Amino acid sequence: MSDPLNLEQPFFKHLLELRDRLIRIVAVIAVAFLGLFAFGNDIYTMVAEPLMRHLPAGTSMIATEVASPFLAPMKLSLFAAVFLTIPFTLYQFWAFVAPGLYQHERRLVIPLVISSTLLFYAGALFAFYVVFPLIFAFLTSTAPEGVAVMTDIGRYLDFVLALFFAFGIAFEVPIATIILIIMGVTTREKLARARPYVIVGAFVIGMFLTPPDMISQTLLALPMWVLFELGLVMSRFFKVRKPAADADADDENEQASDDEAASNDSPAADSKEPNDASPEQNPARHFDPAEVESTDINAIRLKQALQLRDGGELKTARALLYRVLEEGNPDQINVARNILAQLDDL
Repeated sequence: MSDPLNLEQPFFKHLLELRDRLIRIVAVIAVAFLGLFAFGNDIYTMVAEPLMRHLPAGTSMIATEVASPFLAPMKLSLFAAVFLTIPFTLYQFWAFVAPGLYQHERRLVIPLVISSTLLFYAGALFAFYVVFPLIFAFLTSTAPEGVAVMTDIGRYLDFVLALFFAFGIAFEVPIATIILIIMGVTTREKLARARPYVIVGAFVIGMFLTPPDMISQTLLALPMWVLFELGLVMSRFFKVRKPAADADADDENEQASDDEAASNDSPAADSKEPNDASPEQNPARHFDPAEVESTDINAIRLKQALQLRDGGELKTARALLYRVLEEGNPDQINVARNILAQLDDL
C-alpha cells in the first residue's frame, strides 16, 4: 500500500485547475462578446434611456473624445457579455471550491449558483428601473440656470456600469450570510447581535460603491440591510456544519453502529466464533491501537480510510476522512479531500 501522502496534489495543480476554469470563463465571455458587438449601439441606446428621458429639451449626450462613439458601445458590449455569462462564471468558481466541501454541502452548489445569479440580476434591474430614474431626475433638476446638461457618453457609461455591478454584488448579501452560517464561521445569534454594525457598514459600503450623492448611497444601503435580514431568516432552513467535537462524536457513534451491524450480519457472528480474517481481508477490525501512541492519529486515519475504501466500506471511510478534515494539518486535509473526491467517483 502506497503512502497516502503521495496522493496529495501539489499546490501548482490547484493553480492549474484555477487557470483552466478562468480560461473557460474568458472563452465563454469572448463568444458572447462577438455575438453582442454588432448590437452595441442599440444596447447603448437602451442603457442611456433613463438619462435621455430627463435631459432638457433640445439637449443630447455628447462625445468629447474622437474614438468615443466607437469605444463606448464596444465597451458596453463587453460588459454586457460579462453580465450575461454570470451564471457560467459563478458555476466555475463554485466547482473550484466544491472539493473542499462536505458531501451535504456540495449539494448546495447548484441552488446557491442559481440564487446567486438571480440576486445579481435583481440588483442590476433594481438599479436600472428604480435607482437610475431617481438619480438622473435629481441631478438634471439641480443644474444651475444657464448650464446645459450634456453628458459625455464615455463618462455616462462608466457611471452606470459602476452602479450595475455595485448593486448586483450588494444583492449577494443573503448568499454570503447563509454561507458564513452553514460553514460554522459564525451563528445567526452573533450576526443578529451585530445588526447595528451591519447597518452602519451597509451605508459605508454604499458610500464607496456609489457616486457621491445621498440618494444612490441610501438606495444601496437599505436593500443590503433588508437582504441581510432575509439571509438570517433563510439560514434556518440549511444544515449548519457542526463543531469538531460534535462531528467527532457523531462519526464515532455512526462507525460503532456500522461495525455492530456488520458483525451481526457476518457468518462469524452467527456461529458465535471469533473472526479470524486477516488484516488485508478486514482492515477496519485489525487496527493496532498502539500505533496511535507513536504515529499521528490523522495519518493513521488516512491509511485506514484507504484500506476501507479498497474493502468497499465507503461509509466508514468517509467518516474517518471527515474527522481528518476537522483535526488534520493542511497536508492531511488536502489528502483527505483527494480521497473523498475519489470516493465520489466510485
